[in-house]
Amino acid sequence: MRHRRTPLLVGAGLLLGLAATAAAAQDADLIKRGEYLATAGDCVACHTAPGGKPFAGNYVLNTPIGKIRTPNLTPDMETGLGSWSADDFYRAFHDGISKDGSYLYPAFPFAWYTKVTRADADAIFAYLKSLPAVHEPRKPSEIPFPFNVRTALITWRTAFFTAGEFKPDPQASAEVNRGGYLVEGLGHCGMCHNANKIVGNSGLAGKLGGGVIDGWYAPNITPDDHTGIGAWSDDQVVTYLKTGTAPGNQPGVAAGPMRQTIEESLSKLTDADLKAMVAYLRTQKAKESYKVKDLQAFNTAGAPGAGTYLSFCSSCHKPDGKGIEGVVPALAGNSSVQARGPETVIRVILGGLAAQNGYAPMPAIGAGMTDQEVADVTDYVRNAWGNAAPVISERGIVATARAATQTMLAGTAPCAEIAQPDIAKAIAEAGAAERLKGLPEENFITTIDALLPPIKAAVPNAKGDDIVNGLTTAFCQAGRGDPAYDKRGWHAVIGSFSNIVYSQLKNPERRASNTGPMPKP
Repeated sequence: MRHRRTPLLVGAGLLLGLAATAAAAQDADLIKRGEYLATAGDCVACHTAPGGKPFAGNYVLNTPIGKIRTPNLTPDMETGLGSWSADDFYRAFHDGISKDGSYLYPAFPFAWYTKVTRADADAIFAYLKSLPAVHEPRKPSEIPFPFNVRTALITWRTAFFTAGEFKPDPQASAEVNRGGYLVEGLGHCGMCHNANKIVGNSGLAGKLGGGVIDGWYAPNITPDDHTGIGAWSDDQVVTYLKTGTAPGNQPGVAAGPMRQTIEESLSKLTDADLKAMVAYLRTQKAKESYKVKDLQAFNTAGAPGAGTYLSFCSSCHKPDGKGIEGVVPALAGNSSVQARGPETVIRVILGGLAAQNGYAPMPAIGAGMTDQEVADVTDYVRNAWGNAAPVISERGIVATARAATQTMLAGTAPCAEIAQPDIAKAIAEAGAAERLKGLPEENFITTIDALLPPIKAAVPNAKGDDIVNGLTTAFCQAGRGDPAYDKRGWHAVIGSFSNIVYSQLKNPERRASNTGPMPKP
């Protein structure tokens, strides 16, 4: 005997179905918001080891107290957050206390994340729980005694940490308060840009006035006209945060950790949020990193770095330091070049830069220089053409930077992998691996000219930067270790190859007679 459903049961089932659909949509919205917030916090940068799975941890943080390996944030039950509750996560995020009750090291920026609201912390947790679970046990950190005794962290917490969410300024606009929430909270900008830091402290003097982080110099981002962003327009700062470059001489080109932050985090934020961050930075007290009148006298005319600059740098950056608009950034008037610390300039000279935002790649010219030459040319570019910055006083700073600089262009790091799958496929299908293996330097142009058309046809909407960097990576994979390149040096050969790809991509009609001067090895 068949039983017919009553209207009441049908109605109840429909209501349950609608409720389930609404709940699923609500969960999806929460996860999407959590993804945006996790991106604003750049969580993936510190929780993804080189070559590892995203958010699976074991990235090594070099801190003043030793090497700390980051935890797995995927929802794996044994090695990740699978057994954590939202309350557990909020306690770690807001209070710096782990699920087992132990104090977290302040390399995890909970001194900033404590300012994040509970609702936003819950959204981030929902996003992390939605990720694929990765079984990745955390490797032990390398922290010497007494810093490996976590109970000793109570002293640091008592002196420097106060839990509490961000308090909007009732006298400020909604935009400024939104910017403050991002800069002081998820963005944890002060962790790199505070002038005087103890790891993890968000409230020290010298706030946002610039400082050294992991061997790079994070510049002053207060509204000071000379050493900060006071001379930058709002549009310049927003464009820089979004792309790593901006029109005009002031901003320069992002390098090191800042470039990674832009690629993985800031470039993915809305324009409204970037403008809000700039609006907040404009409200901060301007701080001078140094006073120009107190700088050591520097005679650029007789400086040994002048000759080094003319030999190694002037072919691209020009004798007057003005560069080539849209191709090579200017050094003259560049506030990034004139930051208090020389570390970033030194690291760029030693390690080079990949192509970005339409600018040509920079060869790792410092790999072929002595430490003294690098120091001399650094002082020269920071004080020539009206620039003014402190000269290098620390002996051994270049040697320390050289040991820490690991890049493909310098030949001190393994060849990278091509980041964009479609470009990797196009390069492979063009036969790059075979064409580039054992390639004589005199055949660079003709071979590149043969490779570019099929690659561009396969990925017509690809960014030129990605094609340049992709082919450079393919050349590294095919040619690294070839003894034929030993005479000039690998850094000079791969730098020349990368620049020719850029030149031929921008100007396909150019040939060997007019490809322009290449930096000396």
